[in-house]
Amino acid sequence: MKSRALAPPDARRTASPTVEPRRRVRRLTKWLVGFGLAVTLVVVGAQWTLHQSYFRVQHVTFVGLEHERVAAVLAASGLAEHPTMIGLSDAAVERRLAPFAWIGSVKIVKHWPNSVVVEVHESVAVAVAFTSTHQLEYVDAAGQALGPAPLGENLPTLLYLHPKSSTWPFLRAGRGAAYVASRLPRAFASQVSVITDDPQGSVTLRMTTPVTFVLGPASNLRAKFVAIASVIAHSTLVPGDVVDVTVPDELAVTPPTA
Repeated sequence: MKSRALAPPDARRTASPTVEPRRRVRRLTKWLVGFGLAVTLVVVGAQWTLHQSYFRVQHVTFVGLEHERVAAVLAASGLAEHPTMIGLSDAAVERRLAPFAWIGSVKIVKHWPNSVVVEVHESVAVAVAFTSTHQLEYVDAAGQALGPAPLGENLPTLLYLHPKSSTWPFLRAGRGAAYVASRLPRAFASQVSVITDDPQGSVTLRMTTPVTFVLGPASNLRAKFVAIASVIAHSTLVPGDVVDVTVPDELAVTPPTA
């Protein structure tokens, strides 16, 4: 009877630790591959679902839109083309609506599955100004022309002195006038009739009285406005007086010329 040769005890003990890690690695690899495939299927399925008609824009409501036609804004926004809800963004819609002067910014509020509310933040008219063709336009704080204004509008009129061309000056050289108009305090804003700017950047307020205040550069406005309010409240001025508040602590009053 032949006897079987047995492997040494040490050999039997060292063979198992070598095989078991390989099995674990294979099992882990299979599990990771399966998990990856499952995640991929879920993502692809979700993307496919969200691109179906049920999850595309079907209902649009505009809030805060007063100066532009809703139909024109809707057409330009691209929302009437039923874009996907998931791909919709404030920036994309805002870029499309940039040609509308009154629209400053927009915010999209999504109501799933297919409705959106467009919150429109319109620009604020702070003054009016005449174009080179004598059309009166509303003007915002940045000097942008917003659209036609009635001749009787109760806002300061912007004027740029000695223009070298017929282009709209309040976005460039005459921008200081629009900025000052946007900063006028309630204390005397209703008394300001005309705001002028010149090539040197000196801004002047002509009041309804009529008294003129020379502001100089459109800077340090708080101190200059305090000085103007103090002069109006505590001084006796006559029509034609010119008050220089370029240096608020050193007021200079020039009486009207004969």
